[in-house]
Amino acid sequence: MEEKTRADSMQQSRYPEGFRIMRGKQEYVTYIEHSSLRIWYSETPWSFESHCHSAVEIIVPVVGEVIYELPARTYRVQADEVLIVPPNCMHYLTMAEGSARYLLLFEPDSVFGMRDMQLIDDLLRAPVYLTAQPTLQKTVRELLLQCVNCYERREFLWNSLCYSYLMQMYVRLGQNYVAQSPMVEPDSHQIDPEIVDSARQYIDQNYKKAISLEDVSAFTGFSKYYFSRVFKRQTGVSFSEYLRQKRVSMAESLLIHSRRSIQDIAIDSGFGSVASFNRAFREARSCTPSKYREIYSDLH
Repeated sequence: MEEKTRADSMQQSRYPEGFRIMRGKQEYVTYIEHSSLRIWYSETPWSFESHCHSAVEIIVPVVGEVIYELPARTYRVQADEVLIVPPNCMHYLTMAEGSARYLLLFEPDSVFGMRDMQLIDDLLRAPVYLTAQPTLQKTVRELLLQCVNCYERREFLWNSLCYSYLMQMYVRLGQNYVAQSPMVEPDSHQIDPEIVDSARQYIDQNYKKAISLEDVSAFTGFSKYYFSRVFKRQTGVSFSEYLRQKRVSMAESLLIHSRRSIQDIAIDSGFGSVASFNRAFREARSCTPSKYREIYSDLH
Protein backbone atom coordinates (compact mmCIF):
# COMPACT_ATOMS: atom_id res chain seq x y z
CA MET A 1 0.00 0.00 0.00
CA GLU A 2 2.83 2.39 0.91
CA GLU A 3 4.63 1.52 -2.35
CA LYS A 4 1.47 2.26 -4.40
CA THR A 5 0.97 5.60 -2.63
CA ARG A 6 4.57 6.57 -3.32
CA ALA A 7 4.22 5.58 -7.00
CA ASP A 8 1.00 7.60 -7.36
CA SER A 9 2.68 10.59 -5.74
CA MET A 10 5.60 10.41 -8.15
CA GLN A 11 3.27 10.24 -11.13
CA GLN A 12 1.22 13.21 -9.96
CA SER A 13 4.34 15.25 -9.27
CA ARG A 14 5.30 14.87 -12.89
CA TYR A 15 2.00 16.08 -14.32
CA PRO A 16 2.76 19.80 -13.82
CA GLU A 17 5.96 19.29 -15.81
CA GLY A 18 4.18 17.70 -18.74
CA PHE A 19 4.73 14.01 -18.06
CA ARG A 20 4.00 11.98 -21.21
CA ILE A 21 1.48 9.19 -20.66
CA MET A 22 1.80 6.55 -23.37
CA ARG A 23 -0.41 3.54 -24.07
CA GLY A 24 1.18 1.84 -27.06
CA LYS A 25 1.38 4.54 -29.73
CA GLN A 26 -1.41 6.62 -28.18
CA GLU A 27 -0.28 9.58 -26.09
CA TYR A 28 -2.51 11.16 -23.43
CA VAL A 29 -1.40 14.76 -23.10
CA THR A 30 -1.49 16.21 -19.58
CA TYR A 31 -2.30 19.85 -19.00
CA ILE A 32 -1.89 22.40 -16.25
CA GLU A 33 -4.99 22.81 -14.08
CA HIS A 34 -7.83 24.80 -15.72
CA SER A 35 -6.18 24.61 -19.12
CA SER A 36 -6.10 22.55 -22.31
CA LEU A 37 -2.85 23.88 -23.76
CA ARG A 38 0.81 22.93 -23.36
CA ILE A 39 3.86 24.74 -24.73
CA TRP A 40 7.44 23.50 -24.47
CA TYR A 41 10.68 25.19 -25.51
CA SER A 42 13.76 23.03 -26.09
CA GLU A 43 17.31 23.37 -27.36
CA THR A 44 18.16 19.76 -26.55
CA PRO A 45 18.57 17.23 -29.39
CA TRP A 46 15.84 14.61 -29.07
CA SER A 47 13.48 12.37 -30.96
CA PHE A 48 9.97 11.10 -30.21
CA GLU A 49 8.87 7.68 -31.42
CA SER A 50 5.88 7.35 -33.72
CA HIS A 51 2.73 8.33 -31.81
CA CYS A 52 -0.58 10.19 -32.02
CA HIS A 53 -2.87 12.11 -29.67
CA SER A 54 -6.16 14.01 -29.60
CA ALA A 55 -4.34 17.35 -29.41
CA VAL A 56 -3.32 19.54 -32.33
CA GLU A 57 0.48 19.83 -32.46
CA ILE A 58 2.24 22.93 -33.78
CA ILE A 59 5.99 23.16 -34.28
CA VAL A 60 7.65 26.58 -34.40
CA PRO A 61 11.41 26.21 -34.99
CA VAL A 62 13.54 29.10 -33.75
CA VAL A 63 16.96 27.84 -34.89
CA GLY A 64 17.85 25.01 -37.23
CA GLU A 65 15.16 22.51 -38.23
CA VAL A 66 12.80 19.88 -36.87
CA ILE A 67 12.05 16.78 -38.92
CA TYR A 68 8.51 15.36 -38.87
CA GLU A 69 7.64 12.03 -40.44
CA LEU A 70 3.92 11.67 -41.20
CA PRO A 71 2.28 8.78 -43.06
CA ALA A 72 2.19 10.57 -46.40
CA ARG A 73 5.21 12.88 -46.18
CA THR A 74 8.35 13.92 -44.29
CA TYR A 75 8.66 17.60 -43.40
CA ARG A 76 11.94 19.38 -42.66
CA VAL A 77 10.56 22.43 -40.85
CA GLN A 78 12.96 25.38 -40.86
CA ALA A 79 13.39 28.31 -38.48
CA ASP A 80 11.04 30.66 -40.37
CA GLU A 81 8.35 28.03 -41.01
CA VAL A 82 5.44 26.42 -39.16
CA LEU A 83 3.94 22.94 -39.28
CA ILE A 84 0.49 22.16 -37.85
CA VAL A 85 -0.26 18.48 -37.28
CA PRO A 86 -4.00 17.68 -36.92
CA PRO A 87 -5.48 15.51 -34.13
CA ASN A 88 -5.00 11.73 -34.21
CA CYS A 89 -2.35 11.88 -36.94
CA MET A 90 0.50 9.42 -36.46
CA HIS A 91 3.87 11.20 -36.51
CA TYR A 92 7.54 10.83 -35.60
CA LEU A 93 9.80 13.82 -34.95
CA THR A 94 13.44 14.53 -34.30
CA MET A 95 15.58 17.64 -33.72
CA ALA A 96 19.30 17.78 -34.37
CA GLU A 97 21.96 19.46 -32.27
CA GLY A 98 22.16 23.22 -32.74
CA SER A 99 18.41 23.58 -33.21
CA ALA A 100 15.73 25.09 -30.96
CA ARG A 101 11.95 25.13 -31.13
CA TYR A 102 8.62 25.80 -29.47
CA LEU A 103 6.14 22.92 -29.44
CA LEU A 104 2.46 23.70 -28.83
CA LEU A 105 -0.18 21.10 -28.01
CA PHE A 106 -3.82 22.02 -27.51
CA GLU A 107 -7.23 20.35 -27.48
CA PRO A 108 -9.10 21.60 -30.58
CA ASP A 109 -12.76 21.26 -29.56
CA SER A 110 -13.34 24.90 -28.64
CA VAL A 111 -11.79 26.08 -31.95
CA PHE A 112 -12.97 23.38 -34.35
CA GLY A 113 -16.44 23.46 -32.78
CA MET A 114 -17.16 26.99 -34.01
CA ARG A 115 -19.94 26.70 -36.58
CA ASP A 116 -18.21 28.55 -39.40
CA MET A 117 -15.08 26.38 -38.97
CA GLN A 118 -17.09 23.69 -40.79
CA LEU A 119 -16.41 25.72 -43.94
CA ILE A 120 -12.69 24.83 -43.74
CA ASP A 121 -13.03 21.29 -42.39
CA ASP A 122 -10.60 19.95 -45.01
CA LEU A 123 -7.99 22.40 -43.76
CA LEU A 124 -8.54 21.50 -40.09
CA ARG A 125 -8.15 17.76 -40.69
CA ALA A 126 -4.92 17.86 -42.74
CA PRO A 127 -1.31 18.90 -41.99
CA VAL A 128 -0.64 22.58 -42.71
CA TYR A 129 2.92 23.42 -43.72
CA LEU A 130 3.67 27.13 -43.99
CA THR A 131 6.61 27.62 -46.31
CA ALA A 132 7.25 29.99 -49.24
CA GLN A 133 4.36 32.23 -48.11
CA PRO A 134 6.25 35.05 -46.34
CA THR A 135 3.26 37.22 -45.39
CA LEU A 136 1.11 34.39 -44.05
CA GLN A 137 4.06 32.70 -42.32
CA LYS A 138 5.03 35.93 -40.58
CA THR A 139 1.46 36.57 -39.40
CA VAL A 140 0.99 33.03 -38.09
CA ARG A 141 4.37 32.94 -36.35
CA GLU A 142 3.67 36.29 -34.67
CA LEU A 143 0.32 35.01 -33.37
CA LEU A 144 1.94 31.81 -32.10
CA LEU A 145 4.73 33.70 -30.36
CA GLN A 146 2.13 35.97 -28.74
CA CYS A 147 0.46 32.78 -27.54
CA VAL A 148 3.79 31.57 -26.15
CA ASN A 149 4.35 34.88 -24.36
CA CYS A 150 0.87 34.72 -22.84
CA TYR A 151 1.48 31.12 -21.73
CA GLU A 152 4.75 32.05 -20.03
CA ARG A 153 3.28 35.07 -18.19
CA ARG A 154 0.33 33.07 -16.81
CA GLU A 155 -1.92 36.05 -16.23
CA PHE A 156 -5.52 35.54 -15.12
CA LEU A 157 -7.50 33.60 -17.78
CA TRP A 158 -4.30 32.97 -19.73
CA ASN A 159 -5.66 29.77 -21.27
CA SER A 160 -8.56 31.62 -22.90
CA LEU A 161 -6.25 34.40 -24.07
CA CYS A 162 -3.92 31.83 -25.64
CA TYR A 163 -6.89 30.28 -27.45
CA SER A 164 -7.82 33.71 -28.81
CA TYR A 165 -4.47 33.82 -30.61
CA LEU A 166 -4.99 30.28 -31.91
CA MET A 167 -8.44 31.27 -33.15
CA GLN A 168 -6.97 34.27 -34.96
CA MET A 169 -4.41 31.94 -36.54
CA TYR A 170 -7.10 29.63 -37.91
CA VAL A 171 -9.10 32.61 -39.19
CA ARG A 172 -6.06 33.81 -41.16
CA LEU A 173 -5.35 30.31 -42.45
CA GLY A 174 -9.00 29.81 -43.40
CA GLN A 175 -9.23 33.12 -45.24
CA ASN A 176 -6.09 32.28 -47.18
CA TYR A 177 -7.37 28.75 -47.87
CA VAL A 178 -10.66 30.02 -49.31
CA ALA A 179 -8.88 32.70 -51.34
CA GLN A 180 -6.61 30.07 -52.89
CA SER A 181 -9.37 27.45 -53.33
CA PRO A 182 -12.73 29.20 -53.78
CA MET A 183 -15.61 27.27 -52.29
CA VAL A 184 -18.05 25.60 -54.67
CA GLU A 185 -21.38 27.36 -54.79
CA PRO A 186 -24.05 25.24 -53.08
CA ASP A 187 -26.63 23.66 -55.35
CA SER A 188 -30.15 25.02 -55.36
CA HIS A 189 -31.47 21.99 -53.45
CA GLN A 190 -29.06 22.21 -50.53
CA ILE A 191 -30.68 22.27 -47.10
CA ASP A 192 -30.50 25.64 -45.38
CA PRO A 193 -27.61 25.62 -42.86
CA GLU A 194 -30.01 26.76 -40.16
CA ILE A 195 -31.97 23.53 -40.58
CA VAL A 196 -28.81 21.46 -40.12
CA ASP A 197 -27.98 23.59 -37.08
CA SER A 198 -31.42 22.87 -35.62
CA ALA A 199 -30.84 19.15 -36.26
CA ARG A 200 -27.57 19.34 -34.34
CA GLN A 201 -29.33 21.09 -31.49
CA TYR A 202 -31.97 18.35 -31.52
CA ILE A 203 -29.22 15.73 -31.23
CA ASP A 204 -27.46 17.68 -28.47
CA GLN A 205 -30.70 17.85 -26.48
CA ASN A 206 -31.78 14.24 -27.03
CA TYR A 207 -28.54 12.24 -27.16
CA LYS A 208 -29.50 10.38 -23.97
CA LYS A 209 -32.46 8.85 -25.77
CA ALA A 210 -32.44 6.10 -28.39
CA ILE A 211 -32.74 8.59 -31.26
CA SER A 212 -32.24 7.46 -34.85
CA LEU A 213 -31.51 8.98 -38.24
CA GLU A 214 -35.21 8.62 -39.01
CA ASP A 215 -36.12 10.67 -35.91
CA VAL A 216 -33.81 13.55 -36.80
CA SER A 217 -34.60 13.60 -40.52
CA ALA A 218 -38.34 13.60 -39.68
CA PHE A 219 -37.68 16.52 -37.35
CA THR A 220 -36.16 18.48 -40.26
CA GLY A 221 -38.86 17.40 -42.73
CA PHE A 222 -36.54 15.65 -45.21
CA SER A 223 -36.01 12.02 -46.18
CA LYS A 224 -33.35 10.20 -44.19
CA TYR A 225 -31.28 9.54 -47.33
CA TYR A 226 -31.20 13.17 -48.42
CA PHE A 227 -30.75 14.51 -44.90
CA SER A 228 -27.93 12.06 -44.19
CA ARG A 229 -26.02 13.11 -47.30
CA VAL A 230 -26.35 16.87 -46.68
CA PHE A 231 -25.72 16.59 -42.92
CA LYS A 232 -22.37 14.97 -43.61
CA ARG A 233 -21.56 17.53 -46.32
CA GLN A 234 -22.14 20.43 -43.96
CA THR A 235 -20.74 18.99 -40.72
CA GLY A 236 -17.95 16.77 -42.04
CA VAL A 237 -19.24 13.69 -40.18
CA SER A 238 -22.16 11.32 -40.53
CA PHE A 239 -25.20 11.48 -38.28
CA SER A 240 -24.13 8.33 -36.43
CA GLU A 241 -20.58 9.63 -35.92
CA TYR A 242 -21.82 13.00 -34.66
CA LEU A 243 -24.12 11.24 -32.19
CA ARG A 244 -21.30 8.94 -31.05
CA GLN A 245 -18.91 11.88 -30.57
CA LYS A 246 -21.51 13.72 -28.52
CA ARG A 247 -22.14 10.73 -26.26
CA VAL A 248 -18.43 10.00 -25.78
CA SER A 249 -17.75 13.66 -24.98
CA MET A 250 -20.45 13.71 -22.29
CA ALA A 251 -19.17 10.41 -20.88
CA GLU A 252 -15.64 11.85 -20.63
CA SER A 253 -16.87 14.66 -18.40
CA LEU A 254 -18.76 12.27 -16.14
CA LEU A 255 -15.76 9.92 -15.88
CA ILE A 256 -13.48 12.73 -14.76
CA HIS A 257 -15.79 14.83 -12.61
CA SER A 258 -17.90 12.18 -10.89
CA ARG A 259 -17.48 8.85 -9.16
CA ARG A 260 -20.56 7.33 -10.70
CA SER A 261 -20.38 3.75 -11.89
CA ILE A 262 -19.44 2.90 -15.47
CA GLN A 263 -22.90 1.42 -15.97
CA ASP A 264 -24.65 4.62 -14.81
CA ILE A 265 -22.42 6.76 -17.01
CA ALA A 266 -23.07 4.51 -20.01
CA ILE A 267 -26.83 4.86 -19.63
CA ASP A 268 -26.74 8.60 -18.87
CA SER A 269 -24.59 9.21 -21.94
CA GLY A 270 -27.08 7.52 -24.24
CA PHE A 271 -25.45 4.12 -24.71
CA GLY A 272 -27.77 1.15 -24.57
CA SER A 273 -25.36 -1.07 -22.65
CA VAL A 274 -21.97 -1.11 -20.98
CA ALA A 275 -20.66 -3.29 -23.81
CA SER A 276 -21.64 -0.78 -26.51
CA PHE A 277 -20.26 2.04 -24.33
CA ASN A 278 -16.90 0.31 -23.89
CA ARG A 279 -16.67 -0.46 -27.60
CA ALA A 280 -17.52 3.09 -28.74
CA PHE A 281 -15.27 4.70 -26.14
CA ARG A 282 -12.31 2.48 -27.03
CA GLU A 283 -12.72 3.29 -30.73
CA ALA A 284 -12.85 7.03 -29.99
CA ARG A 285 -10.17 7.32 -27.28
CA SER A 286 -8.05 4.17 -27.72
CA CYS A 287 -8.69 3.06 -24.13
CA THR A 288 -11.52 1.81 -21.96
CA PRO A 289 -13.66 4.20 -19.90
CA SER A 290 -12.10 2.80 -16.71
CA LYS A 291 -8.57 3.43 -17.97
CA TYR A 292 -9.52 6.93 -19.10
CA ARG A 293 -10.81 7.71 -15.61
CA GLU A 294 -7.62 6.33 -14.09
CA ILE A 295 -5.44 8.49 -16.34
CA TYR A 296 -7.29 11.78 -16.05
CA SER A 297 -9.12 11.82 -12.74
CA ASP A 298 -5.99 12.75 -10.77
CA LEU A 299 -5.55 15.87 -12.90
CA HIS A 300 -8.75 17.45 -11.59
